Amino acid sequence: MKTFELSKEIIQEISNLISNKKNKEIKKLVDGIHYADLAEIINELESTQRIYLIKIIDSDKTSDVLTEVDEDVREEILKTLSEKEIAGEIKELDSDDAVDILSELSDEKQEKVISLIKDESITENIRELLNYDEDSAGGLMAKELISVNENWSVLKCLREIRKQAKDIKRVHSIYVLNKKKILIGRLSLKDLITSPSKSKIQEIYIPKVDYVHVNDSADEVAKLMSKYDLEAIPVVGDNNELLGRITIDDIVDFIKDEAEEDYLLAAGISNDVEADDSIFELTKARLPWLILGLFGGLGSVFILESFENIMASKELRALFFYTPLIAAMAGNVGVQSSAIVVQGLANDVIKGSLISRLIKEVSLTILNGLILSIIIILFGLIINQSLEMSITISVSMIFVIIVAALIGTSVPIILDKFGIDPAIATGPFITTGNDVIGILLFFYIAKLILVF
Repeated sequence: MKTFELSKEIIQEISNLISNKKNKEIKKLVDGIHYADLAEIINELESTQRIYLIKIIDSDKTSDVLTEVDEDVREEILKTLSEKEIAGEIKELDSDDAVDILSELSDEKQEKVISLIKDESITENIRELLNYDEDSAGGLMAKELISVNENWSVLKCLREIRKQAKDIKRVHSIYVLNKKKILIGRLSLKDLITSPSKSKIQEIYIPKVDYVHVNDSADEVAKLMSKYDLEAIPVVGDNNELLGRITIDDIVDFIKDEAEEDYLLAAGISNDVEADDSIFELTKARLPWLILGLFGGLGSVFILESFENIMASKELRALFFYTPLIAAMAGNVGVQSSAIVVQGLANDVIKGSLISRLIKEVSLTILNGLILSIIIILFGLIINQSLEMSITISVSMIFVIIVAALIGTSVPIILDKFGIDPAIATGPFITTGNDVIGILLFFYIAKLILVF
């Protein structure tokens, strides 16, 4: 399959067709385009053209397109569609995708849209899913699945599967239930089609099945599916009754959103902002962290001011010139340490006690510090700096980066234990803290060695 490439030519072609209202040609052109690729095209069109295109394409395709377009584009499109038009799109979607779109509407508009969907099974599923937290297994699951009873014969099972499969785009697994609707296993398609017609499902099903509870966090679901390479996983309630299933595409979307959020937090930007957002929104997202950095910088000013007497000494004045280096090394080491820990926490590979992790980090930092110290001493020899001054700076730097590593390692782990996103520890939070602490340590250690 050839990969679709979005180009100015295709955008221009569709734009011209829309301008000239060539509806038949538009439909013919977009009919051969995958809905995910069509979503990319719609993202690039002007506002009025987006709406025009959405309204002339068949609902079975536009419903899928709405799940793929950028959030701000979808929000814009939904504002222009009537409740009846939205209901027409919603009923074509899997329940989890339908809820994703409905959740972007006001409560009042949600009710109006749901009331216009005549299929009670669809509305019942939607109402159920709307009650779950979006970052839980319930918030990720879809109600559409294939389930069979353990007491059915193979022949009856095949007939029932055909009925259920009509409303499902892709069959990932066949789940086996007992008479109380409790999940007891899964069914291999190969075993089903190769078994005698009169055989009972209880004779051929596989009792081992991985599952998650409806209230499990999305993070836990993602880790489980990643660990066991699952394409889908069933979701159960308190009594192990089967409620729905989560597919890999939903988990990939969740992981992508989490990664984007963590990246922004690590850069000192609140989540839920994009490059195309208004100046006000971008300012609101960035300013709090910049203010934190400002106060950190002001703290460094007061620290430097308290040691201003060394500027009068020609021998000690060089210490001031090394403060940017010390601050930079403290910040860099802190961010490196915290980034590794945050990544480990996200991948669930941080094992053992905090003490053992800190000991390992200190050992690594001492080794790196010794190598860096040798470089500083060699640099001092090249510029004819006194050996005492070079050793002082080297020793101070080792202590500074050790403390920075300890902070960078412990803070994310502590935040994680308290249920706070550890990604917030990286970036400005760690950098600013380590800059201030680093400069303070630098001068006090230098004062002890040089005695001033």
